[in-house]
Amino acid sequence: MAEIPADELAQRLLDAMMPHVPFDGWTAKAIEAAARDLGIDLLMAKNAFPGGGPDAIALHSDRADKAMVAALTPAALSGLKIREKIALAVRTRLEQAEADRESVRRAVQLLALPPGAPLAARLLARTVDAIWRGIGDESENFSFYSKRLILGGVYSATVAYWLQDDSEGRAKTWEFLDRRIDDVMQIGKLRARVEPLLKAVPSPFSALMRLRDAVNARKA
Repeated sequence: MAEIPADELAQRLLDAMMPHVPFDGWTAKAIEAAARDLGIDLLMAKNAFPGGGPDAIALHSDRADKAMVAALTPAALSGLKIREKIALAVRTRLEQAEADRESVRRAVQLLALPPGAPLAARLLARTVDAIWRGIGDESENFSFYSKRLILGGVYSATVAYWLQDDSEGRAKTWEFLDRRIDDVMQIGKLRARVEPLLKAVPSPFSALMRLRDAVNARKA
């Protein structure tokens, strides 16, 4: 068959893998089954995902992040408070994954193992960053990190709840999400009262930089 661009090949293989993942997991077996379904050489398929199943999980997560952001249009976000925008983004991400819920479960199980921890952290960081940027937050100060750290906890907990929720329309998951966001907003109010006090405390990083400059000056 004609040579297929690497990115297109990976996307096609991922599509073909999805019916197999609930049964075979994110494994070489699922990749091979997808290759056979597409009539693609097995070596080409393995080269598309050199890291095996985890590479396919990463592509699936990236695709899901982009689909979520595309749905967070100005019209969809118009008139919403920040907590409502966060809830909408998380709910959108999970509702879009509903058809692949068992595949998401398989991914979570694989990434929960020690070898999967680094990838799990990277994918979570990318998703929460996509959520914040998707709802229009472009902050680059200290809150950039604190917001993502806090939302990472909310998102992870909500995914875990969603995976075991059998309520109609996942109603209990959305209630759980709202409670977690309410908790976070309370923390945010506390931080707003504390931050003015913290600003009066000298930064340890600026102190270290002054010490470095002083040492370098003595060496000169």
